[in-house]
Amino acid sequence: MEQTPGWVTLGKDALKPVVAFLKDGPGAFISLHCLTGVDRKEAVEVVYHLYSFEHRVMLTIKVILPNADLTIDSITPLWAAADWLEREVYDLLGVRFAGHPDLRRILNPDTWTDHPLRKDFKMAGVVPKPVK
Repeated sequence: MEQTPGWVTLGKDALKPVVAFLKDGPGAFISLHCLTGVDRKEAVEVVYHLYSFEHRVMLTIKVILPNADLTIDSITPLWAAADWLEREVYDLLGVRFAGHPDLRRILNPDTWTDHPLRKDFKMAGVVPKPVK
């Protein structure tokens, strides 16, 4: 586990046991505040924001996934709120959450094969209008 100011970076295999401990352990990070992703061109960061009401502190956890393997364990068994958040990250960035109960697109048509928040997404035929 590598710690950097403002967040903690974990390997993808460490995520589920660490967040399970944080949820049920002495810190009581019982709230999954947010789950999102960021495309860094060579990798995708999956970002988790956990909140402890007891200590009034937010903890940010990042897991960096190389583009060659965009798969990580689902945390929906720990936080039901992760269900739709993981679906959104899958839909927009292409991250697959292993063990997710219903991993399918949530915003885009089921027929799409691309992920619009990826840096390599091509907006074929879309011409931006000039701003007046």
